[in-house]
Amino acid sequence: MSIPIVPAGGAPGAEELPAPLRDVRHSMRPGVLSLGSLPPLSLYVHLPWCLKKCPYCDFNSHEAQGGSGDLPEARYLDALMADLEAALPLVWGRTVHSVFIGGGTPSLFSPASIDRLIGDVRARLRLEADAEITLEANPGTFEKDRFRAYRAAGVTRLSVGVQSFDDRFLKALGRVHDRAQALAAVQEAAQAFDTFNLDIMYALPGQTLEDLERDMALALSMAPPHISIYHLTIEPNTYFAKFPPQVPEDDQAYAMLDRITEMTGAAGLGRYEISAYARAGHACVHNTNYWQFGDYLGIGAGAHSKISFAHRVARQVRFRDPKRYMAQALAGNAVAQDQEVRRADLPFEFMLNALRLREGFALQDFIDRTGLPLTAIAGALDEAERKGLIERGMARVRPTERGFDFLSDLQELFLAE
Repeated sequence: MSIPIVPAGGAPGAEELPAPLRDVRHSMRPGVLSLGSLPPLSLYVHLPWCLKKCPYCDFNSHEAQGGSGDLPEARYLDALMADLEAALPLVWGRTVHSVFIGGGTPSLFSPASIDRLIGDVRARLRLEADAEITLEANPGTFEKDRFRAYRAAGVTRLSVGVQSFDDRFLKALGRVHDRAQALAAVQEAAQAFDTFNLDIMYALPGQTLEDLERDMALALSMAPPHISIYHLTIEPNTYFAKFPPQVPEDDQAYAMLDRITEMTGAAGLGRYEISAYARAGHACVHNTNYWQFGDYLGIGAGAHSKISFAHRVARQVRFRDPKRYMAQALAGNAVAQDQEVRRADLPFEFMLNALRLREGFALQDFIDRTGLPLTAIAGALDEAERKGLIERGMARVRPTERGFDFLSDLQELFLAE
């Protein structure tokens, strides 16, 4: 789906430049696209360790051997900064609108390490004064006042991976926390942060609609400004893929999602994205940038980047294994894959993100962020409208209720032939 970026062989003086500067020269050369302006830029930081690998998880996460006390926090932070410094020429002069510290379980890192990380990032990047800085946290790592310490370090938004408040389902999901820890963590988050997010999963092994309603009622009783909802899916190369649990049928899962939407709406949270519900003013800035096909620089083990230039869109992936990543980053080469997105694939990549939003996308944003004319998607838009999957005006395209229900079918209309 994408083609490798190869060194610009024979460019005068190219062999005399450091690798990042050669990459910039290569990225800035003429190409088949024409982006009128660059999209907003975010930073993603991956902290890959967790206490225990969950059986459903296919993220690049690694169990902390010997517990959180044995994490190589200082060395990993050194590697992150070496990685960031090597990438700076690719984003030089651009403002960063949000930072997301994900994992793994980032809350395994001490508040002092998070304080150092945010300070080191601010010293190297131009962050907006009010940039959203999110940290993922696990109730199983919760300690009294720990969340307040993260707030003091500069974190502005916490995302708490509750998944469920029912001990039966927490055990089935292999979570390291229990109901009491989840409740305590959410209460602390509400006291320490002006905005925070709860992750809730549904269609869990053995879960009924009544079980789901109890979980959601308890979650909503704590007045979270944002809830992210995830359908439990069986991903390849996970424990659940080898030993699949008995999960609710599709019809029951759809009924659960409809009930979630009803309950969140009644509590004042609007569904602004296919899996995200928020009060006014509390939508996740960082994730919204993904969905609007913005740019993001990803640092850390296995982190992904999408960076736009005047005539191309490039994607990068860092080395996945934490030990190898640290060695490579400290040696000045953390990037394992560096590819240019094919012109033919850009419509699908844009729609894969933008059509997840309730408000859809501005037609001008498609032009600006892909460098393509509207004729590149005219046929697919006509077909989507004919099938009742979108509604469109002079300036915007929005998924209909049917489009939301059959999102994959809608997105596939934009696949390259």
